[in-house]
Amino acid sequence: MSGFSFARVGAMMLRYTYLLRSSWPRVVEMTYWPMVQMLTWGFLQSYFSAAGGARSFTGKLAGTLIGAVLLWDILLRAQQGFAFSFLEELWSRNLANLLMSPLRTSEFLVSLMAMSLVRLVVGVVPVTILAIWFFGFNLWALGLAVAAFFVVLALFAWSIGLFVCGMLLRYGLGAENLAWSLMFVVQPLGCVYYPVAALPSWLQPVAWSLPPTYVFEGLRGLLIDHVFRGDLMMEGLAIDAVLFAVATLSFSRLLAGARRAGTLLQTGE
Repeated sequence: MSGFSFARVGAMMLRYTYLLRSSWPRVVEMTYWPMVQMLTWGFLQSYFSAAGGARSFTGKLAGTLIGAVLLWDILLRAQQGFAFSFLEELWSRNLANLLMSPLRTSEFLVSLMAMSLVRLVVGVVPVTILAIWFFGFNLWALGLAVAAFFVVLALFAWSIGLFVCGMLLRYGLGAENLAWSLMFVVQPLGCVYYPVAALPSWLQPVAWSLPPTYVFEGLRGLLIDHVFRGDLMMEGLAIDAVLFAVATLSFSRLLAGARRAGTLLQTGE
């Protein structure tokens, strides 16, 4: 059997790109929700900053809201971009064809990761530009910190995406809602809009077990204290590595379970 093929990965990406190009509502939807989120929280940030004064602690804390919204959208869209490309195969009843083709599982998963990045660029990058225009917040001005934030968030998003896709393989479209809802369970525990100290003491260890917490704490440290917390990023990356390995193992076992149960041909039902 031939080894890993980037040509097959490219072919899968081409398929998903054609799907996006053939449906402009898909492209609009990818940008619409991040833009609504950015405007809503951006105007709230403007209100808090004006009420508290730009130099007060309240004003500085409010300044982190729009940055948190943009990073949250990166996390959410990366996960949904991964899962939605997989769902396209279920909706079109094409999954069995792919599994019987020379396409390796690893190639399929890499193509899903790559397409999540494409969807992320289409959906979130324009919104970061609008944030500069509307509110004067330039995410890209944070420099290399943005790259560190992105890596930690993307790896966590792909871990969740792998688990969701495994559940879809095993239980079919009955588990479809996980693609939309599972990440929102992470939002309150990931301390997107408030520090970990705001949580009850018994919940704080749970929050620190999630990589996004390290990113959003790092964002607040950068914007409020003007200090980049590299230690937080390394800790978040270490947890990401463990979660990604667990998610990959879970996907493999759920796929094997779907094969044993004979549910692969019914995933579109």
